[in-house]
Amino acid sequence: MPQTRPQPPPSVTDRRSIFRRHPLFAHLADADVDQLLRYARIERHKAGRTIFLKGSPGHGMMAVLSGQVRISSPSSEGKEIVLNLIGPGEVFGEIALLDGRERTADAAAMSDCELLVLERRDFVPFLERHPEVCIRLMEVLCARLRRTSEQVEDVLFLELPARLAKTLLRLAKEHGHAAPGGQMIDLKLSQRELGNLTGATRESVNKQLKEWERDGILRIEGGAIVVTAARRLEALVER
Repeated sequence: MPQTRPQPPPSVTDRRSIFRRHPLFAHLADADVDQLLRYARIERHKAGRTIFLKGSPGHGMMAVLSGQVRISSPSSEGKEIVLNLIGPGEVFGEIALLDGRERTADAAAMSDCELLVLERRDFVPFLERHPEVCIRLMEVLCARLRRTSEQVEDVLFLELPARLAKTLLRLAKEHGHAAPGGQMIDLKLSQRELGNLTGATRESVNKQLKEWERDGILRIEGGAIVVTAARRLEALVER
């Protein structure tokens, strides 16, 4: 069950501004936003909590308002691959929303999260009346498919240093902010999670990060990674 904080629900004005900030709904007319407001609800999940599990009923789509969500897929042997990291302004759960079937992966809160939830029974009729939103949602799905295909190719064709370099560059771009001497990846990722994201073991990731830290390519501060020589990582990927 969702773990909610004892906070009052957002007012109608606050919820309307939430929709206005989200790329999927920013272009909608006020009347359309108000219609969605009647259906949408806010969920809050604490860091580390499961949002849903692979195979569970897929009743709707979620948009991240704050925090980060990890999308992963477990194996029967207890291994895991991290498929995506979802941040503010992004959506997840859209596959089950569109086909009405079970969830295709696990979703867990990486940090304290605030999510906007739209149920399938309410949102699908809305999509039928608003094809422009449907097209934007299709673009999201296409981007996810492209990324998944790229991940498979990387695991098959790239050596670990290139895969890890590519992952760090992407995380720095999507979840980074300027820090002294470089770009800090603003995610509390364990080395095991970073390995799951790149298709590598925790030990091999640890060894590579230490080597790069000695070479001045990055530094590790309180568990966070600061990329200090992005061009050298780019050169690894290009080779």
